[in-house]
Amino acid sequence: MNGTGTAAEDRVFAALANATRREVLRLLRERGPQPVQALADHFDMRRPSLSEHLKVLREAGLVSERRSGRQRIYRLQAAPLAEVQDWLHPYERFWREQLRGLGDLLDRMPDDDQP
Repeated sequence: MNGTGTAAEDRVFAALANATRREVLRLLRERGPQPVQALADHFDMRRPSLSEHLKVLREAGLVSERRSGRQRIYRLQAAPLAEVQDWLHPYERFWREQLRGLGDLLDRMPDDDQP
């Protein structure tokens, strides 16, 4: 990710911006591939609404869909998340350095309970 963002990168970030879609990804990560109905059982929404969330995730490349008879089985596709992690890495480094600086400052400060 070079800062300008491609359409694919923008779709990944847009997909991750929604709490329901993040929960779908968590369920697929923890429980493996699942049919739509098994996923729908975790949400207080109608199946067409969940299907719209799954469509967004599919278009972002975060899930894949396989038909098995009349069921659609969804599977996590984590590769796009590596791009998100690459994008976040400099911010993690920034905050580690900030916290290390705060720790150094606190270590230099006298304790209040010292006479």
